[in-house]
Amino acid sequence: MPDEIERKFMLDKLPDWLQDCSSTPIEQGYLAIDEEVEVRLRRIGERRLLTAKRGHGEVREEVEVGLGEHQFDALWPLTDSQRLRKTRYLVPLDGLKAEVDVFEGELEGLVTAEVEFDSAAQSRDFQPPPWLGDEVTGDSRYANQSLALHGVATD
Repeated sequence: MPDEIERKFMLDKLPDWLQDCSSTPIEQGYLAIDEEVEVRLRRIGERRLLTAKRGHGEVREEVEVGLGEHQFDALWPLTDSQRLRKTRYLVPLDGLKAEVDVFEGELEGLVTAEVEFDSAAQSRDFQPPPWLGDEVTGDSRYANQSLALHGVATD
């Protein structure tokens, strides 16, 4: 399984310029979630994906496969109580990109960003700009599967 190396941040507010960035609506639902593994479905425009992830925090294993429309439609009802909707904005960031997710529905008002890296060293060296807000990498309350199951964390 290839590794996914990313850091996650919680934005205090939407940057004024965010609407100028390209965006895509995303629906995702979870088929299975346990302490180590998650299996999710994701609809991104016309693309339909099945993704399995293992691990927590900054470095995780991830495998993603494309699904046909009928395959996706057969599995989607199984995610009924474990879904979320968001719009993802792609923000260029010093040779990297931030994926800023603006959540909808019950999660409206929540804005997170993830920055993916090619190596753990690149991740360690990254200095986030102030607009990214507080880092929540590894905080399970802000993991998408937790948000789909439990909603926004209250401190």
